[in-house]
Amino acid sequence: MHFLSPLLEAYISNASEDEPQLLQELTRETHLKVIQPRMITGHFQGRVLSMLSKIIQPKYILEIGTYTGYSALCLAEGLQKQGELHTIDVNEELVAMQRKYFDKSDYSDQIIQHTGDAIQLIPDLDICFDLIFIDAEKKSYDAYFEAALLKTKPGSIILSDNVLWSGKVVEPLNEKDKATKMLLNYNKKLKSDPRVETVLLPIRDGLTLSRVR
Repeated sequence: MHFLSPLLEAYISNASEDEPQLLQELTRETHLKVIQPRMITGHFQGRVLSMLSKIIQPKYILEIGTYTGYSALCLAEGLQKQGELHTIDVNEELVAMQRKYFDKSDYSDQIIQHTGDAIQLIPDLDICFDLIFIDAEKKSYDAYFEAALLKTKPGSIILSDNVLWSGKVVEPLNEKDKATKMLLNYNKKLKSDPRVETVLLPIRDGLTLSRVR
């Protein structure tokens, strides 16, 4: 489902901050070399993540789901000078490509990669995160959220991507579609969870912003 016409999407992008050259290069290489390049964050949402990070000015960021590193580079733009961004992905094949672009950026020493299952890795991170971005396996969103929440403080922000799931959240549910069913439950949970206050933003495929109480 397309929420906006291609013409309006182009206008929105053109009226927003330009995409940095390094991210343009990463987009091109992702489309040339990586399966499912549409998973990349992209210009408009990337500028949204950058702006949110700059507003929050986090010292510590946790990203669950690195892919080729686009969103990590956007989030890193708001890091404090001595801050760190920890990004986790299960796909070992993308580590070198991620590192290539991290090292080209101004945040090379601040971005720390982790490879493996985030649910297992997060408990070992002895850090209280100011900003968390969840964008990995949809069926594990609830588990990611619970693991990440233990590493936050009042005022920390948790962002959850793809929560509209191409509009499937408002279509008749196929009981075999576990990802959509999980996202429906996840969205309902965030709305009613007393530990956070939440707003769902209709940005790209849906971006939920939850603030820890």
